[in-house]
Amino acid sequence: MARRQTPATPVVPQSRPVINLEEWETRAPLGDVETRSVNLVKAASERFALPLKFSVDEAGPSSRPSSPALRNRLFPISRPTTPNPSASHAHIRPQAANGLHPKHPIQTPQQFYDWFALIDRSVAHSQEAHFRAHLANVAEHLETCDRLVQCVDEVDREVEDMLQGWRSVEEGGKSLKDACELLLEERDKLLEMTEAIGTRLEYFQELENATRMLNHPGESLVLQTDFLYMVERVDICIDYLKAHRHFREAEIYLLRFQQCMTRAMTLIKMFFVGSLRALVADVSKRISEKDVSMTAQMHLLYTRFTTVSNQLAPLLGELERRAAAHPDELSALLAECHSAYFSARKGLLVPRLTDEIKGLDPSRTELVELTRTGCSYLKQLCTDEFDLFRAFFNSGEDQLYQYLENLCDYLYDDLRPRILHEPRLTALCEVCTVLQALMVLDVPHLGDEDDEDDELNLNLENPGHKGLRTLHISHLLQMVLQDAQTRLFFKAQSVIQSEIRYYVPKPEDLAYPDKLVSARKPVSAIDIKEKESFSQIFQLKSLDKQDTWYPTLRKTVWVLSQLHDFVKPGIFDDIAQEAVNLCRQSLVAASDVLKSKNPPSSVLDGQLFLVRHLLILKEMTQNLDFTSKDPERTVDLSSVTDTLASMLGKTTSLLPNALFASLGMPKEENMTNVKYGIDQELKRACEEVISFCADSACKPLQAWLDRVSQHNASIQKQPLTSEPWASTSVIYTLISDFKAACQRDLRPAVARLKLYLEDERTVSVLVKHVQERLVDEYGDFRRVVGSVYGGELGLELGNEENIRAMLRDVCEGGEEDPSSQAGGSDLVCQD
Repeated sequence: MARRQTPATPVVPQSRPVINLEEWETRAPLGDVETRSVNLVKAASERFALPLKFSVDEAGPSSRPSSPALRNRLFPISRPTTPNPSASHAHIRPQAANGLHPKHPIQTPQQFYDWFALIDRSVAHSQEAHFRAHLANVAEHLETCDRLVQCVDEVDREVEDMLQGWRSVEEGGKSLKDACELLLEERDKLLEMTEAIGTRLEYFQELENATRMLNHPGESLVLQTDFLYMVERVDICIDYLKAHRHFREAEIYLLRFQQCMTRAMTLIKMFFVGSLRALVADVSKRISEKDVSMTAQMHLLYTRFTTVSNQLAPLLGELERRAAAHPDELSALLAECHSAYFSARKGLLVPRLTDEIKGLDPSRTELVELTRTGCSYLKQLCTDEFDLFRAFFNSGEDQLYQYLENLCDYLYDDLRPRILHEPRLTALCEVCTVLQALMVLDVPHLGDEDDEDDELNLNLENPGHKGLRTLHISHLLQMVLQDAQTRLFFKAQSVIQSEIRYYVPKPEDLAYPDKLVSARKPVSAIDIKEKESFSQIFQLKSLDKQDTWYPTLRKTVWVLSQLHDFVKPGIFDDIAQEAVNLCRQSLVAASDVLKSKNPPSSVLDGQLFLVRHLLILKEMTQNLDFTSKDPERTVDLSSVTDTLASMLGKTTSLLPNALFASLGMPKEENMTNVKYGIDQELKRACEEVISFCADSACKPLQAWLDRVSQHNASIQKQPLTSEPWASTSVIYTLISDFKAACQRDLRPAVARLKLYLEDERTVSVLVKHVQERLVDEYGDFRRVVGSVYGGELGLELGNEENIRAMLRDVCEGGEEDPSSQAGGSDLVCQD
């Protein structure tokens, strides 16, 4: 202690202060928690051991030698040793203690201080041994962790290198996969191209097969199974090459295939013609033999041919199909087949046909019977020929009908002259009826319904293909029918001119009203049947008494009834208009003849005669118009009466312009139609009837009114009442004469109207207008008298309602017997 206090002793400066354990514990005391923590760390440090893998003393075998760098890091070559941690807990070894003794005796304070410092450091070192051991252990652990981190880094680099290698391998494998897929696609494209080229080459290679088959000798080639198959393939090749003309050498191959098709179709044609000739020769030989029955002939002419058609029809069907598809190259071959067939059939049938026509004896047989028998035979023959032709062909309709027309000409050459020189109109009508009946009987063949779908499919495949389904016999009979219709037309014109236009009436033709009175007697059944036949055509309700018609009207109805079913509508309209117009003129002429007779009642007979016949003629023209324009329309038989009512119902003056307006007709200059002429004449006749029936009572009144008008118009006039002709007695006489005339003349006139017109509605229309005429005339007279005398004569004049009631009583009162008026003695109208 004393030496420390010696001031002369020099102090060695130290770099940093050294704190011993006691000072450390004094300055930083540890609590219970810290003490326990330090003890726990100490215990854990003492028990902790490094992994065997990183132990320095590990001497076990290794699966792979460690890298030099790792070995250097795990086992450093040079490192200062640390004190043994167990030194703090053991006594100082003699060697260490000996190291603390000075080697030389201490002579100076500095040496002492050095020695003391050494001792101090040794003590401090021995006190802190466990800390240093722990620090060394921690350092060793850190070093081991550093080595682990380095190992992890090296492993990470190794893994990264492996990952990079894997990626490179992956990229290489993907590239290889893409390359393989590309090679596969190229291979597929090459295969497709090879297949496409092979497919295209098949069309070109087919030429060799077709040529080789067509070079095979013998006519039986067409019967081989592969022949039609080869033709079908050649046809397909032709269509393909036409659609791909841009192929190399396509035009050359197309030309060669077409040549093969032509050769194949030529072989079919040659085989057909050869087979047909052999068949015709055999049939001709058999028919020429004696005692060949009709059944055997039909068998040879049709059954044998039908049997052969089973073998030839498929070949001809192929030829027809190809001819429709390639008309420029193959239509001539098909035409030769048609020509050969028709020549063969004509050679077999013409002798038999001429014999049949001779058996009919055209020069002596009655025309209608000749037409019926001959045309029926021709129809059956044409039907058989048509069916046989269909068994071979399904085309050539025009050539077939030309062939059938040639067969029909053998009969028509004898039939046409007979028709053109036939003078009887009824015979011509019967000929037309026979021909039209045969034409109407065109019916589909039994097999047509079953073959309809096949025919439709065939037409779709070959648009130019018509096909044969039904024989139209009307096409064959049309020419003869036209001849008969032409002759019928000219004959009808001749009848119209001779028996209507230039008809000269006989006395009995104008025996009216005696004919009407006698017509009320019962008629025979024959007359009823004849009337019904006309009624079915014209639907006239007046036909039940056609014997009372004027002959020209009967002839007009008869001629038109004969024509309307046998001539064309346009021609029928022309001749009907001519006949109706001439008939109307003849009726007017006959009416004038009746009016010129005596007694005066013949005037009314002539007028009613014209009205009666014009009504029938008008009704007939309406029905003729419906028949020619609209056969399905129902004819209204009351239309004539309705027209008459419309004609006369809108006028009291009955002037022509008012009559035209009531019917909605054009003016006079535009009336070119025949029906307008009938309406014009009918209105005029009705006006004359109305005037005639009313004049006997109205003329005295009209004469008196005319004198009144003249008196009023005079310059120096006296009062009307001063005139003797205007006295009340004269007026009373006029009134009584008017009523007496109505009572005397109106009732027989109504009876005569009913006798001629028969239809109650038509009679009522005319009677109504007669009454209106009388009421109007008397009304004018009553107004003039009332203006002169005022109310002096009111009771005697009466009113309009009284006059109407009186006229209704007269017209509706007891009807007189028409037979008592036949001579007209009771119906005398004074002018």
